[in-house]
Amino acid sequence: MKTLPIIEQHFHGAYGVDFNKAGVDEILELAKKLLEIGIAGFFPTLVTDTVENTKRQIGVIKKAAERSKAILGVHLEGIFLNPLKKGIHNPEHFLSLTVENYQKLEDDFIKIVTLAPELDEGLISYLKNKGIKVQAGHCVGWAEGDKKPDGVTHMYNAMTGISHKEDSTALSAILDDSVYTEVIADGVHVNDDALKLLFKTKPEDKILLISDALPITYSTQRKAVFADSEIFYDGVSARSATGTLAGSTNLIPDIVKTLGNKGLFNPKYIENIYTYHEIEPKGELLWDKDFNLVKISM
Repeated sequence: MKTLPIIEQHFHGAYGVDFNKAGVDEILELAKKLLEIGIAGFFPTLVTDTVENTKRQIGVIKKAAERSKAILGVHLEGIFLNPLKKGIHNPEHFLSLTVENYQKLEDDFIKIVTLAPELDEGLISYLKNKGIKVQAGHCVGWAEGDKKPDGVTHMYNAMTGISHKEDSTALSAILDDSVYTEVIADGVHVNDDALKLLFKTKPEDKILLISDALPITYSTQRKAVFADSEIFYDGVSARSATGTLAGSTNLIPDIVKTLGNKGLFNPKYIENIYTYHEIEPKGELLWDKDFNLVKISM
């Protein structure tokens, strides 16, 4: 089986590198390691943090991008979320969804913003006018018309789920054929039946395979501080002391293997990110019958 090289648009780090803390050289070294496993491009994803640290890390990532074409832009997942669906994020740093608040950290290298559309106070229109991808996530609502999200952040997770009695973020996302949906198909964040529902209902060209990988991924760490919380990895999942599930401890090549062995993998789930971000395809990956990556051509 052949696919395009992997582009990771929701990814907090790996090999012990945390985008909320890392320096330029660490990010560049991570980019090299990712290329060796077929990940040709990525959007460093920043979890909720102070405005000051967020601005600093955007600057660090921009400097790294000057030396690596693999770094495609910042995915700002934090700050503009709903406390009701905070997940592992620290709500002490959340800000209202206003243009003024966004301008406190605004940078032209921010390419994706995850936010709670039901709390919008003018920010969505501002971001869309600048060509930034707006994704609904860590939220309980939806928006239509000019404020409709371009995508959904980690479908099913940290949002109101599908219900037969009321509207929900997940229901709106799965029914709207124009909206892209990220999904963490690592076998931990979404069960197989929910995945099958998504893959059966959603157009195949609107599904975005992501990892939402944590910095402890592909490292020897079994505990670490992430989003101001200590998280613990038990070999299967990473959770806070209170049991809140954090991001994944898999990268997309692992997820391809997991889906492939279940008969659920579709190469479109890798290709779609190229379309979403209007990235010119280059190179290919070759996978064996067991979904192991055997050749990388860039």
